[in-house]
Amino acid sequence: MRRGIDSLVDGGNAVEILIVNDGSTDSTGLIADEYEDRYPGIVRAIHKVNGGHGSAVNVGIDQASGRHIKVVDSDDWVDASAYTQVLATLGRFASEGTELDVLLSNFVYEKVGKKRKRAVRYAGVLPQGRVFGWEDFGRFRSTQYILMHSLIYRTELLRDCGLRLPEHTFYVDNLYAFVPLPHVRTMFYLNVDFYRYFIGRDDQSVNEAVMVRRLDQQLRVNTLMQQSLPAAHTVPPELQRYMLHYFGIICAVSSVMLLRAGTAQNLAQKDALWASLRAEHPRIHRTVRRSPVGRITNLPSPGGRKASIAVYRVARWVVGFN
Repeated sequence: MRRGIDSLVDGGNAVEILIVNDGSTDSTGLIADEYEDRYPGIVRAIHKVNGGHGSAVNVGIDQASGRHIKVVDSDDWVDASAYTQVLATLGRFASEGTELDVLLSNFVYEKVGKKRKRAVRYAGVLPQGRVFGWEDFGRFRSTQYILMHSLIYRTELLRDCGLRLPEHTFYVDNLYAFVPLPHVRTMFYLNVDFYRYFIGRDDQSVNEAVMVRRLDQQLRVNTLMQQSLPAAHTVPPELQRYMLHYFGIICAVSSVMLLRAGTAQNLAQKDALWASLRAEHPRIHRTVRRSPVGRITNLPSPGGRKASIAVYRVARWVVGFN
């Protein structure tokens, strides 16, 4: 936590740092108060009863006074050089009076034990050096996606679109990077490796064993994303294409975790997940089911299920996402 906060305070008076103590029973509250005392007017400690990750983000959105908002998890941090460029870019748009809905930047998987850290970057897919809209959005590869770590939203956009993340639920960062997108009009991509996403704790939510234990929450988020899918005629085709790309990845993650759990009940849940999509959105089901990740995670027979898991393990090793 200290590493993360220390990486942010260098922003000085250009930033407001809200440390949300979500009912922690360790020293989180004391550390938050310590930084508020050391950096008056910059750091603010907020203490609340435990509500989970989504609840903490909701409080941050409610209480933030800045023009833009960035969520930084307590075990992550930001790169100092990239931070300077991010603040300079946002400051320039503010001085020009440009209303920027989203600033996008790269993130790096800081996976313990992996010497070569993998970065998710968007060069070649997103325009650089200018404000752009959905009509300029390129086609993402299967290993490219926009996570919470890539996003700096305009604060009022999140309030205006009514984003409220569910409480006591893990994996809500997928909703944060998905639900507001139809309300976004103006974007800017800064090609810097800004966010450092730490992966390595045994109790981390993205640890595979933890994900299997929390399958109910993964499936809840999957369902909420499905309910948030916009009708094709209501959004630009490029946005629809990207949202289906990201939604397909989440369906694949849910499917593989259900396969990893391996019980008859889990396999029935996997079938129900895809059946629900087919019943509610037949056209979207067809698109997602026929995509590469949809095909790989729905191979028939026990041998096919083993192959699906094997492909997932290779992807995990290459990308380092859990």
